[in-house]
Amino acid sequence: MDEFSLIDRYFRRPGGPDGEGVLLGPGDDAALLAPPAGEQLVMTLDTSIAGRHFPEDLPPFETGHRCLAVNLSDLYAMGARPLWFLLSLTLPRVEDAWLADFSRGMFALADRAGIALVGGDITRGPLSVAIQATGAVRADRVLRRDGALPGQILAVSGVPGLGGLGLRYWRAGRRDSFSARHFAAPDLDLTLGQRLAGRAGACIDISDGLLQDLGHVLKASGGLGAVIDTAALPVNEELAALEAEDRLALQLAGGDDYRLLFTWPGDEPLPEGTHAIGRISGPGPVRLRDPDGTERPAAAPGWRHFS
Repeated sequence: MDEFSLIDRYFRRPGGPDGEGVLLGPGDDAALLAPPAGEQLVMTLDTSIAGRHFPEDLPPFETGHRCLAVNLSDLYAMGARPLWFLLSLTLPRVEDAWLADFSRGMFALADRAGIALVGGDITRGPLSVAIQATGAVRADRVLRRDGALPGQILAVSGVPGLGGLGLRYWRAGRRDSFSARHFAAPDLDLTLGQRLAGRAGACIDISDGLLQDLGHVLKASGGLGAVIDTAALPVNEELAALEAEDRLALQLAGGDDYRLLFTWPGDEPLPEGTHAIGRISGPGPVRLRDPDGTERPAAAPGWRHFS
């Protein structure tokens, strides 16, 4: 079966894509799209390589979900609503069962998020998945990294640390654990980004670790600092069962959470499902405040592709 037959069988849906603004989807030289009137386009691209960004034995359904979730999280961090995505899939061989489950997992999340596949490419080589996703947001509602201000609340959605713990459990064979399932197929909040749009000061998704991603916000906002209240970091039962320093390391540097970290005006209630974990301060290092009130400098580990 050649690449054109694979596209027809697994990635061209009956009736064609019916997403907003899709004039022509898969099957031509390129997609034909109509940008939403009065909105800015938000575009992101991520490549996921087997054995590097996801385990080689990750089931195909979860692989399809996870690879799209990585892109959706970036769109949500900008306050955008998802519109369209392109898929570039590199396969070592054609396996019908794998492709069927991969496309099923990818489209299950795409349908929930309201994003349409509008084109792409399939080629032969080591397994990798590259997705370019596009969303839209009004200019007065876009979220950026450079909007943090001293005194704002630092807040997070969900429970940071589950991605890192999930990878640990996956490698240990504990694949039915909540954390491992979250790592395999991140459970995104599909509405929070738009609820933060136009209201949050700054926003970023937690993909490389909370401390490292916070550092991007603080640098973009003029070299600010922050104080993180370690006792305020939300936990679940699996994280709570760990030794305190092990748990804290996962929550601050584990990565692969695909949750939103954002700053918020101190005089407004936080959106539902989010947690205040500290405050933005003036220029200076990030500090951790322990339960006894003492403060200590925070190291800044996290995922780096070339180190």
